[in-house]
Parts: sequence; C-alpha cells; structure tokens
Amino acid sequence: MKKTLSILSALCILLLSLSLAGCGSKEAANDQGKADMSNTLVYAGESESTINPLLNNHEELPDIIFSGLMKYDANGKPIPDLAESYDYDEAANTYTFHLRHDVKWHDGKDFTADDVVYTYKELTEDKTLASSITSNYEDITSVTAPDPYTVVIALKQYDAAMLDYFTMGILPKHLLEGKDVNTDAFNQHPIGTGRYKFVRWDTAGGMITLERNADYYDKVPNIERIVYKTVSNETTKAAMLQSGEADLAWLNSKYAAKFRDNKSYKTWDFKTADYRGAAMDMNSDFWKKNADSIGVLNLALDKKAIIDGVLEGQGIVAYSPIQRNPLGTNPEADIYSYDLDRFAQEMEKLGWKKGSDGIYERNGQKFHFRIQTRDYEEERVDIANLMSSMLKKAGVDMEVVLVTKFDWKAGYDGFLAGYATQFDPDMIYSQFVTNASGNTMHYSNPEVDQALREGRHTKDVDARKKIYGEFEKIYSQHPGILLTAYLDGNYVGIAGIDGLDTTRVLGHHSVGVMWNIENWTIKR
Repeated sequence: MKKTLSILSALCILLLSLSLAGCGSKEAANDQGKADMSNTLVYAGESESTINPLLNNHEELPDIIFSGLMKYDANGKPIPDLAESYDYDEAANTYTFHLRHDVKWHDGKDFTADDVVYTYKELTEDKTLASSITSNYEDITSVTAPDPYTVVIALKQYDAAMLDYFTMGILPKHLLEGKDVNTDAFNQHPIGTGRYKFVRWDTAGGMITLERNADYYDKVPNIERIVYKTVSNETTKAAMLQSGEADLAWLNSKYAAKFRDNKSYKTWDFKTADYRGAAMDMNSDFWKKNADSIGVLNLALDKKAIIDGVLEGQGIVAYSPIQRNPLGTNPEADIYSYDLDRFAQEMEKLGWKKGSDGIYERNGQKFHFRIQTRDYEEERVDIANLMSSMLKKAGVDMEVVLVTKFDWKAGYDGFLAGYATQFDPDMIYSQFVTNASGNTMHYSNPEVDQALREGRHTKDVDARKKIYGEFEKIYSQHPGILLTAYLDGNYVGIAGIDGLDTTRVLGHHSVGVMWNIENWTIKR
C-alpha cells in the first residue's frame, strides 16, 4: 500500500511537470464556465461538513461568512470588528463592548447584543456542545446586554488571551435559539454578518457558492463571488489549477514547486505555525505503559532529511508546539538532535533491549505502535512513512495505518497530527491541559497544567514569555507528540489574482490566507 501510494504520487508529479512546461491556465471545462466568471474566484479548499464557528474553527469559510466582536489584524493582534470599541474594568475583570449600529444579518435582520449573549451562553452553558474550543471561555462568569448595542462580559479572573477568543464568529439568535446547534441544518446553510454570504452547497458537485455582502458594514470585497470546491486530495488540487478548474489553492511544497517557473501562475510563500508530528493517544494500552519513551524517539529522527526530502526544504525542524509563536522558541527546550548512538544509550537506560529481530523490547513487549494517517494527505503519508523507516532502522516499529478518516475509537496508538498556535500561545491550553476541550489525545502532566494556567492568567508580556519558555522545557522532557517539522504555506494561483498579503503567520493547513479577502482582485 505504501509503495503503491508513493509510486502514484511520483507519477502525478511527473505528469504535472510535463503538462505545466508549456501550458498555462485554461478556461474551466465544467458548468462554472457557463456563468460570468470574470469576477469569481474558484478556490480549491478542504473537505467540509459544517460551517459554524463554534464547531468548525480551523477553516477559511467561517471567518469570511461570520464576524466576531474582534478580528485579527495583519500582525495577528485582535482589533474591534462587530464592536466599535470596548472597555476593560481591571478591578472587576469585566469587558464592555459597544456594538456597531449598522450591522445586518445576511437575511436582513438587525444584529444586536442579544446575538452576542446567545452565542457566548452556548459556549459557556451548553454542556452538549460538541466543540473543541469551550475551554477557551471557561473564565467567563456572565454575559449580559444592558441595551441592544452594549454587551458586558464578566470573568472570574484576568485572562490574557480573552480578546483573541472574542474573535470567534457570532451566531444569529433568531435562527438558532432553542435548537440543537450540533445538528441543526443551519450548519450547512449558514447566515452570518461577514464579508460573504452563503448561497448554496452542492454536495454532489463538491461546491459551496458565496456572494459578496453588498451591505457589509466595512469595506465590501472587490471579488463578487467565491466558488469554494471541497477537495481533499492534494494531487487533485494541483490538477485543478493546471486545468483551469481552480484559480487558487494551498499546495504541498512538491506540487507548488512545479508552478514556480510558469508565468501563467503566481506563488505566495507564507510563514505558518503549522507543525507535523505523531500525536500519541495516552489512553492506548501501549502508551499507558511506555509514555516515558516518547521523547527519546526524537534522537532517532533525522528531521532535516524529512524537510529536505518531503517538504522540498520548505520548513524548519520542530522541537516545541509553540516554536513559531512570539512567546515561544526557547532554545533550552531543543534538547534532542539526530544521534543514533545517544538514542541507543538512552533506550538502554530506559530498560529497552533489542530482540532477535532488531526491535526493542521491554517487559516482554515489543516497541511497536500504530499511527493512523489519512490516505489522501500525501505529504503527511510521506512524512509518516519516512519517520517509520528511520525509527525502524533504530529498532522501533512505528506502523503507519492509512485511513480515509480519523477514527478515535478504533484502538490506534496515535495519528499523524498537525496543529498551529499562530496567535496567542494560550491556543495550546485546550490541547494540552488535562481534560481540556481539545485534548483529544488525553495528554496529562501536572507541571504543564500549572504552566499553562499561569501563562493564561499573567498580565506582563515578558513574564508570560518566561512562563511559556518553562512550559517548552517541561514539555520537551515528557512530550505527547513526536514533532518533526513546521511547514511553510505555499499558495498557487492564476496570474490575474492580486492582493494576497503574506504579512500574517497562517494556521493549521495554512488557514487564514483570506484574512484580507476584501482587498483581493481577479482578472482573467
């Protein structure tokens, strides 16, 4: 299976190279070509199942359909959005937001403070909400609206990341109150207050159509329409760009390289906080017994070779989950380097001995664990396979299991993960604090819990940087993720697209590219 996928990947890259040598973007051959496409952007995006910022906060569409009290600027700092301004009462730990009076929902209804109250009560009071971000709001004690354009949010203590979390999209109370937010049809027919309005979702054709919001309260976008194609396969995205079926896509580094010398296309290289690594499920039987041996595996990985071989050099070696965050990057946490001799010494200290087959054993158990990897994510598959090969050489059997979708109940020992902390470092709180809402791998470390809680509730920036530096050192000793690399974000589009701004550091899967979509233009 691994060899077959690798051969197919190589063949697709070769065919793409040959076709791009003398070809530029062509007219779309499907139904989209029948419409007026002169001011339409066709974006080859990700697979989608829901468009609701409470449930799906890692994709592009919620950010351009919905608006938050705050939004991020080019430098990733929160600034007012639905709020014209805000006040913070330090003594009372209370935020007062003064809302815009000129905002309407996409269905024409007025946006008011009641919508804000409804949204944050869902986040803080609905115990059935299937959301990974609820831990971000655990300091909120009350949300009230003294009048239709004022919202008061009280906290039980100071929270350094709270303004960041107020960027989360607001939902319409008049459409969702009394309904199950997890399952309501609204999630496939969203109505927001943002720059673009939802028009239709063609599930059979894999297309979501949006139109610009002519009544948007801020700058109305230049591009009239966005056709968002729900695509998972990386080969398919590259082929769609080459054939003219898509105008813009995030591509892995190997595919992006094939477009760089073709004048019919542009490439944009973003810095991202997006890492890759094997995230271990601490609830699995294997890691319950052997979690003490995760960190030492770093010594058996030539991470630079992975970056050069899989990422075309488009990335950096990873040693910390907040390494590309302004408050991270503590060099004292970089305690592992590729060293097979040291790896063997450390394994011996941990009580591991090589068996007759060359695989380490301890207490009668082989060092064998299974990592699930989605088969359509070629870059992740290549990373996982190379990690497996390197570990096997060192005496550890990491089995790569290809799946169509992640299955958290199938008994795997982990998955080939990606995550990003591109804004406040507190973004990792929900992922690493014991029993937090995004802690799907059940990681638990009292010292990590203490550091992340302290970092969340500390005001001074320099003090916070020191705290997160300590977190990095603590985590490096007892990691839950075998980190490999941080990726660069490679976008490829037709030559007629202008306006993409590479100032901002992007997130997981290079999400955030549309942060300034209102300034983009397209010419064919």
